[in-house]
Amino acid sequence: MQRIIEQTEDGSATLYVPELNEHYHSVKGARTESQHIFIDMGLKASAAPCPHILEAGFGTGLNALLTLQEAERTGRPVRYTGIELYPLAWTEVEALHYSDDPRLRLLHEAPWEEEVCLTPTFRLLKLRRDLTSWQADDERPPLRCDVVYFDAFAPEKQPALWTPAVFRNLYRCLTPGGILTTYCAKGAVRRLMQDIGFRMERLPGPPGGKREILRATKPNDVPENMPELYR
Repeated sequence: MQRIIEQTEDGSATLYVPELNEHYHSVKGARTESQHIFIDMGLKASAAPCPHILEAGFGTGLNALLTLQEAERTGRPVRYTGIELYPLAWTEVEALHYSDDPRLRLLHEAPWEEEVCLTPTFRLLKLRRDLTSWQADDERPPLRCDVVYFDAFAPEKQPALWTPAVFRNLYRCLTPGGILTTYCAKGAVRRLMQDIGFRMERLPGPPGGKREILRATKPNDVPENMPELYR
């Protein structure tokens, strides 16, 4: 797919995909959006002392970089797993000029299918998978996480990524009390996740951007007699 660099309102850049008529980040501010939705409303809201984060859509690596920087700032160690079927080349990411931090390049040049320690507080595993068919239990060992960054393209652009099957898999993947954050606040998405078993919150969106975002929490008290699919 063709990708075009566009500037956003906070001065940071994003990629535009003409084929989908879709941007990788909000045109109101790429960095502002990622910081608010995934770091402030996701990582910081997790009570896990050493959170394992799963990102659905590794993309430009901006979410991973901000997470790495937050882990370094606080000293709170993070394991980070990114799932991406169509990885970006480093040359595409470099042209965005997101950061002078040399670790952004390390994130992209790290090997796939191999967990690596990039800093004393950040471990990275990149999986080249199709989220529509991927199952957390098929990994060895089965993948379990405390936080999900759900950063897929919008439901009207890629509806196959916003289905009950995908969110059931993520629900199963999350530890009790685990959370999922996403920029999408559509009622249909909120009801879908609620029907699966998530406790849903509508939160204020990023400054100057979307009015609301969603945060979903897997209950701590999932009944033992619930179907295995939902545990």
